[in-house]
Amino acid sequence: MQYKLVYYGNKTLRDKAEDVLDINDEIIELIKIMQNTMYMERGIGLAAPQVDISKKIIVCDVEMYDGPLLSLINPEIISSSDDKEPFEEGCLSFPGISSDIYRPSKVLVKGITPDGKEMKIEAEGILARVLQHEIDHLNGVLFIDHLEEYRRKELTSRLKKIKKLNSKS
Repeated sequence: MQYKLVYYGNKTLRDKAEDVLDINDEIIELIKIMQNTMYMERGIGLAAPQVDISKKIIVCDVEMYDGPLLSLINPEIISSSDDKEPFEEGCLSFPGISSDIYRPSKVLVKGITPDGKEMKIEAEGILARVLQHEIDHLNGVLFIDHLEEYRRKELTSRLKKIKKLNSKS
Protein backbone atom coordinates (compact mmCIF):
# COMPACT_ATOMS: atom_id res chain seq x y z
CA MET A 1 0.00 0.00 0.00
CA GLN A 2 1.24 3.46 -0.88
CA TYR A 3 -0.30 6.58 0.59
CA LYS A 4 0.70 10.20 0.30
CA LEU A 5 -0.13 13.29 2.27
CA VAL A 6 -2.99 15.32 0.80
CA TYR A 7 -3.48 19.04 1.14
CA TYR A 8 -6.23 21.57 1.67
CA GLY A 9 -8.71 21.31 -1.17
CA ASN A 10 -8.67 17.50 -1.30
CA LYS A 11 -12.26 16.26 -0.93
CA THR A 12 -11.42 13.58 1.67
CA LEU A 13 -10.39 16.26 4.16
CA ARG A 14 -13.98 17.57 4.22
CA ASP A 15 -15.72 14.18 4.39
CA LYS A 16 -16.88 12.59 7.63
CA ALA A 17 -14.63 9.54 8.03
CA GLU A 18 -16.08 6.04 8.29
CA ASP A 19 -15.89 3.90 11.41
CA VAL A 20 -13.36 1.08 11.34
CA LEU A 21 -15.42 -2.08 11.79
CA ASP A 22 -12.63 -4.65 11.72
CA ILE A 23 -9.02 -4.25 12.83
CA ASN A 24 -7.34 -6.37 10.16
CA ASP A 25 -3.90 -6.47 8.54
CA GLU A 26 -4.84 -3.67 6.15
CA ILE A 27 -5.77 -1.35 9.04
CA ILE A 28 -2.57 -2.22 10.94
CA GLU A 29 -0.51 -1.51 7.79
CA LEU A 30 -2.34 1.80 7.30
CA ILE A 31 -1.50 2.80 10.90
CA LYS A 32 2.19 2.03 10.31
CA ILE A 33 2.19 4.07 7.10
CA MET A 34 0.45 6.95 8.89
CA GLN A 35 3.07 6.85 11.66
CA ASN A 36 5.90 6.89 9.12
CA THR A 37 4.25 9.70 7.15
CA MET A 38 3.79 11.77 10.30
CA TYR A 39 7.47 11.38 11.21
CA MET A 40 8.71 11.97 7.65
CA GLU A 41 6.69 15.20 7.47
CA ARG A 42 7.88 16.19 10.96
CA GLY A 43 4.39 16.37 12.43
CA ILE A 44 3.10 15.44 15.86
CA GLY A 45 -0.28 14.12 14.69
CA LEU A 46 -1.97 12.72 11.61
CA ALA A 47 -5.48 11.56 10.73
CA ALA A 48 -6.29 8.98 8.03
CA PRO A 49 -8.10 11.57 5.84
CA GLN A 50 -4.74 13.34 5.51
CA VAL A 51 -3.45 10.34 3.54
CA ASP A 52 -6.70 10.29 1.51
CA ILE A 53 -8.31 7.43 3.47
CA SER A 54 -11.75 8.12 4.93
CA LYS A 55 -11.36 5.98 8.06
CA LYS A 56 -11.50 7.00 11.73
CA ILE A 57 -7.86 6.51 12.64
CA ILE A 58 -5.40 8.95 14.21
CA VAL A 59 -1.76 8.76 15.26
CA CYS A 60 0.20 11.21 17.37
CA ASP A 61 3.50 11.66 19.15
CA VAL A 62 3.52 14.92 21.08
CA GLU A 63 7.01 14.32 22.45
CA MET A 64 8.48 15.30 19.08
CA TYR A 65 9.50 11.91 17.74
CA ASP A 66 10.50 10.47 21.11
CA GLY A 67 7.29 8.61 21.90
CA PRO A 68 5.09 7.52 23.30
CA LEU A 69 3.42 6.95 19.98
CA LEU A 70 -0.36 6.89 20.27
CA SER A 71 -2.60 5.26 17.67
CA LEU A 72 -6.38 5.32 18.08
CA ILE A 73 -9.16 3.77 16.03
CA ASN A 74 -12.66 5.32 16.11
CA PRO A 75 -11.62 7.97 18.65
CA GLU A 76 -14.18 10.36 20.03
CA ILE A 77 -14.23 13.16 22.55
CA ILE A 78 -16.48 12.20 25.45
CA SER A 79 -16.14 15.46 27.36
CA SER A 80 -14.14 18.67 27.33
CA SER A 81 -13.49 21.46 29.77
CA ASP A 82 -15.38 24.73 29.55
CA ASP A 83 -12.20 26.78 29.71
CA LYS A 84 -10.48 27.38 26.40
CA GLU A 85 -6.89 28.34 25.71
CA PRO A 86 -5.21 29.77 22.61
CA PHE A 87 -2.24 28.00 21.06
CA GLU A 88 -0.56 28.34 17.71
CA GLU A 89 -1.60 25.43 15.52
CA GLY A 90 -0.45 24.29 12.15
CA CYS A 91 -1.37 21.29 10.03
CA LEU A 92 0.57 19.05 7.67
CA SER A 93 -2.23 19.53 5.12
CA PHE A 94 -1.68 23.32 5.31
CA PRO A 95 2.09 23.75 4.88
CA GLY A 96 3.36 27.14 5.96
CA ILE A 97 0.15 28.24 7.69
CA SER A 98 -0.34 28.51 11.42
CA SER A 99 -2.57 30.55 13.67
CA ASP A 100 -3.73 30.78 17.26
CA ILE A 101 -6.74 28.52 17.80
CA TYR A 102 -8.88 28.45 20.95
CA ARG A 103 -9.71 24.94 22.16
CA PRO A 104 -10.78 23.37 25.45
CA SER A 105 -7.75 22.92 27.70
CA LYS A 106 -8.77 19.39 28.81
CA VAL A 107 -10.54 16.52 27.07
CA LEU A 108 -11.59 12.96 27.78
CA VAL A 109 -11.18 10.81 24.67
CA LYS A 110 -12.09 7.19 24.11
CA GLY A 111 -10.89 4.99 21.29
CA ILE A 112 -9.61 1.56 20.38
CA THR A 113 -5.93 0.63 20.26
CA PRO A 114 -4.53 -1.30 17.28
CA ASP A 115 -4.60 -4.46 19.42
CA GLY A 116 -8.36 -4.05 19.91
CA LYS A 117 -8.47 -2.71 23.48
CA GLU A 118 -10.75 0.19 24.34
CA MET A 119 -8.98 2.99 26.15
CA LYS A 120 -9.85 6.34 27.67
CA ILE A 121 -7.38 9.19 27.82
CA GLU A 122 -7.68 12.22 30.07
CA ALA A 123 -5.55 14.77 28.26
CA GLU A 124 -4.48 18.35 28.80
CA GLY A 125 -1.90 20.63 27.26
CA ILE A 126 -0.46 19.75 23.88
CA LEU A 127 -1.89 16.19 23.90
CA ALA A 128 -5.43 17.53 24.40
CA ARG A 129 -4.89 19.97 21.55
CA VAL A 130 -3.51 17.35 19.13
CA LEU A 131 -6.30 14.90 19.93
CA GLN A 132 -8.93 17.58 19.25
CA HIS A 133 -7.21 18.66 16.02
CA GLU A 134 -6.94 15.10 14.67
CA ILE A 135 -10.46 14.10 15.73
CA ASP A 136 -11.72 17.24 13.98
CA HIS A 137 -10.14 15.84 10.79
CA LEU A 138 -12.27 12.70 11.17
CA ASN A 139 -15.36 14.91 11.15
CA GLY A 140 -14.33 16.95 8.12
CA VAL A 141 -13.41 19.95 10.28
CA LEU A 142 -10.15 21.75 9.52
CA PHE A 143 -8.20 23.99 11.87
CA ILE A 144 -8.91 27.02 9.67
CA ASP A 145 -12.62 26.49 10.40
CA HIS A 146 -11.86 27.69 13.94
CA LEU A 147 -10.51 31.02 12.65
CA GLU A 148 -12.49 34.21 12.49
CA GLU A 149 -13.77 35.08 9.02
CA TYR A 150 -11.40 38.01 8.55
CA ARG A 151 -8.39 35.76 9.31
CA ARG A 152 -9.54 33.12 6.79
CA LYS A 153 -9.92 35.86 4.16
CA GLU A 154 -6.35 37.00 4.87
CA LEU A 155 -5.20 33.46 4.01
CA THR A 156 -7.12 33.17 0.70
CA SER A 157 -4.15 33.49 -1.67
CA ARG A 158 -2.02 31.09 0.39
CA LEU A 159 -4.87 28.56 0.52
CA LYS A 160 -5.22 28.70 -3.28
CA LYS A 161 -1.51 27.85 -3.61
CA ILE A 162 -1.87 24.93 -1.20
CA LYS A 163 -4.81 23.51 -3.19
CA LYS A 164 -2.51 23.28 -6.22
CA LEU A 165 -0.17 20.95 -4.29
CA ASN A 166 -2.78 18.18 -4.61
CA SER A 167 -2.35 18.04 -8.39
CA LYS A 168 1.45 17.97 -8.12
CA SER A 169 1.72 15.10 -5.66
